Amino acid sequence: MTALNRLRLTQSLRHHHLRRQLLHNGPDTVEELLDRHLVEKDKKDSEENELLTRQRLTSTRREALGLYRDIIRATRFFMWPDSRGVLWRDVLRENARKEFEDARFEKDPEIVTRLLIGGRDAVQSALDKLVEKQKQQIEKERNELNRR
Repeated sequence: MTALNRLRLTQSLRHHHLRRQLLHNGPDTVEELLDRHLVEKDKKDSEENELLTRQRLTSTRREALGLYRDIIRATRFFMWPDSRGVLWRDVLRENARKEFEDARFEKDPEIVTRLLIGGRDAVQSALDKLVEKQKQQIEKERNELNRR
């Protein structure tokens, strides 16, 4: 046997041994094969879900901050005192702060969405009532001026 043939035989045996080793280290059953691939897919799915959850949280945080700023802006128009002598602006801001603090650690996306929608509706409703009262006040003042 020549040196070249010995080298080829050695390489062939190494290659055969390597292939056997790869097969041996692989899954022994179809179930193991499926488990390995399903686990990787589940891991990828969980990473994707985690990314989506982070994006959703970032988005809802942004919405919540926007809502809070809108509430603070809207309360500037409520400059008359309540029955205790406290400005409605301050009462509304205090209540908004308390509501946001109570919901601060809420993780359920449905509840967070419901809270945001409810908050937006409440701000819009309060502003609509304020505008209606202002219109009534203006009309009342016009009527008084016309009587004179």
